[in-house]
Amino acid sequence: MSLFYLFILAIVQGITEFLPVSSSAHLVLLPGITGYEDQGLIIDVAVHVGTLLAVLLYFRHDILAIIAAFTLDLDNQSAEVCKNRRLGKMVVLASIPVVIAGLVMHIYWPDGIRDPLVIAVMTLVFGALLWWADQRHCDTKPLETLNQKAVLFIGVAQILALIPGTSRSGVTMTAGLLLGLNRVEAARFSLLLSIPAILGAGLLKGIEIIQTGNAALGLDALIGVALSFVMAYLAITIMMRWLKRSSFTPFVIYRMILGSVLLLYIML
Repeated sequence: MSLFYLFILAIVQGITEFLPVSSSAHLVLLPGITGYEDQGLIIDVAVHVGTLLAVLLYFRHDILAIIAAFTLDLDNQSAEVCKNRRLGKMVVLASIPVVIAGLVMHIYWPDGIRDPLVIAVMTLVFGALLWWADQRHCDTKPLETLNQKAVLFIGVAQILALIPGTSRSGVTMTAGLLLGLNRVEAARFSLLLSIPAILGAGLLKGIEIIQTGNAALGLDALIGVALSFVMAYLAITIMMRWLKRSSFTPFVIYRMILGSVLLLYIML
């Protein structure tokens, strides 16, 4: 694979993975826009691994607190430890639906859904839904107060992200807003949920990389991991700071423009 194209691919993945604009849609469309050959799902997942490392670094304090709450002192019932245990359980519970759906998808549709029309429609529909949820959100509930039904609602919504154009981060943030979370808390939970989702996909495709024994592919994957890591960390930092003082409107506008351009391109 061209180093230049891999560089562009990793930048696009890093920037779009955690923004509510659908990274998978961009990865599917990028070959058609640039004229390069489709990079395939293995490279797709490689750049996802870079973004996984970025979210692990950004939320290292939350992650370490959750691990400590379950392993260091199981008899500790302090308010902080209980809150971290609950958060860990919420991440696991909300991840179960997409893990099951992802395994089914891997078995029956190993190459995923890569139809530009589907991408265009989903980009528009779920962009509009994000705008609606953002406009009506209550901004009152802290994350830890969500009950099991609410957590499962976010988890089931995450399944829709298997359709390119939906956006995993976008649909989970939308679900969080509809449940009354503020923008920062909705984004925080969405990003924490990305950890098991990306890890699961990375493990499945990592096995394929090992089985192919393709050293060039492995080197391309490592470059993609490094570049996407840097861009993803910057994107997370900027988005979280933005949401502390403003809304999702810029992301919605971007989705509307992208979806409309895609539809016009398909029709013409």
